[in-house]
Amino acid sequence: MSAGETFIPLSLCVLTVSDTRGPAEDTSGDYLCAALAEAGHRLHERAIVRDDKYAMRALVSRWIADEAVHGILVTGGTGFTGRDSTPEAIAPLLDKAMPGFGEMFRVLSFDDIGTSTLQSRAFAGLANATFVFALPGSTSACRTGWERLIRAQLDARTRPCNLASLRPRLRES
Repeated sequence: MSAGETFIPLSLCVLTVSDTRGPAEDTSGDYLCAALAEAGHRLHERAIVRDDKYAMRALVSRWIADEAVHGILVTGGTGFTGRDSTPEAIAPLLDKAMPGFGEMFRVLSFDDIGTSTLQSRAFAGLANATFVFALPGSTSACRTGWERLIRAQLDARTRPCNLASLRPRLRES
């Protein structure tokens, strides 16, 4: 990070996708909310929705349409079971995919969980100038994603480049 740059706080939403977790059990959502606040960002809104692609799409679409929201952190629903539908729900909303995010997440996760990382369908992209990051539902996966990928990219001081500094140019045509 460059000492001469200024930190730019972003307004972020946190979505937990789960059929079994309520607010008391949402350790992944708790972690993401605490981590983004610790980094200096603002929590715009937090929600828990069932693993239902239409409920997810409705909420994420509302957040994407809100110009006050700069990014969305989603945890859960990225596996292979019949109920895991986060990629199918949210990927169609993206204007641009960020394939390197999922690839890097799986590489970094390999150190912790070995070949089980193949089951992760973590992904990221851009929708209406809003960054969207989808992580697995475990707290350790959220920690890996935030600490090793997302935090630095949402910090305008990260060099040689970062997503936060691109925000003014995202709507260029």
